[in-house]
Amino acid sequence: MDTLRGVESFIRSVEEGSIAAAARKLGITPAAASQNIARLERVLGTRLLQRTTRKLGMTESGRVYFERVRHVVNDLELAATAVSSLQDEPRGPLKIAASVAFGRHVVAPLVPAFAARYPEVNIELVITDRLIDHIGEGIDVSVRFADQLEPSLVARKLATVPMMICASPDYITRKGRPARPEDLIHHDCLIYRFAAHGRLFRWTFVRDGVLFEPEVNARIVSNDIDTLTEMALAGAGIARLGAFIVDPLIKQGFLVPLFGPIIGHMPFDFYACYLDRHAETPKVRAFIDHMVQNLKGRWSDA
Repeated sequence: MDTLRGVESFIRSVEEGSIAAAARKLGITPAAASQNIARLERVLGTRLLQRTTRKLGMTESGRVYFERVRHVVNDLELAATAVSSLQDEPRGPLKIAASVAFGRHVVAPLVPAFAARYPEVNIELVITDRLIDHIGEGIDVSVRFADQLEPSLVARKLATVPMMICASPDYITRKGRPARPEDLIHHDCLIYRFAAHGRLFRWTFVRDGVLFEPEVNARIVSNDIDTLTEMALAGAGIARLGAFIVDPLIKQGFLVPLFGPIIGHMPFDFYACYLDRHAETPKVRAFIDHMVQNLKGRWSDA
């Protein structure tokens, strides 16, 4: 599959005169097209294209290879057209990867209705915050937050989720209630560490139209959002959590939101990602549409 993508990117680049134009034709990013060609060159053990700032040319090996494979893409498109009638309805295995907290609380509850609507689709849901290799792991679609996006993937936005700074009533009784974000340096904060790259989740705010990031006291750090939620419920400190987790807990009085509407907490964006237009099969498209339809308007104040 990697080789075919490389061949397609190579042929289109030659035909269109540039990698950027080929990427537009293929519906992928220029970086993805360039990576596809580079992988093909590594497999073949030779350079196919001469890249300069002004023009794109073929090497001698590239000219020979182009003449042999130039009809491959057209043949593949004809073959796809011939079997398209068999793929009008979503069917077959669908492997979905989702970040842990959003996967547990949002994606997983929506899967049963999707499965009931499309009985010919067999679903595998992988819940993880580590980096996902779509090709190596056979992932059809991944649900990621903005920090996990990769330039080689096509991303479609699913939802913007408000972030809430909150603490338990017990914690507020014992430690007091911070009046402003700058007071967080004097409180016990429960901080999330990204599993993918190891950085801490930044607490950013907007006040009077200005984005700022106050210093916080990272009293407890964890790479699992649900663990931090449990610690917040136990009165261990102040947490920054997504609305999909805290909304019911706030309604039940288990957690108390901090800082009023005057200070905004920067929201979190979530995306459905897939490799390229070839990977947007009917089952992938149906799943993404299902997510978009069910999440539309859920957090209207995001």
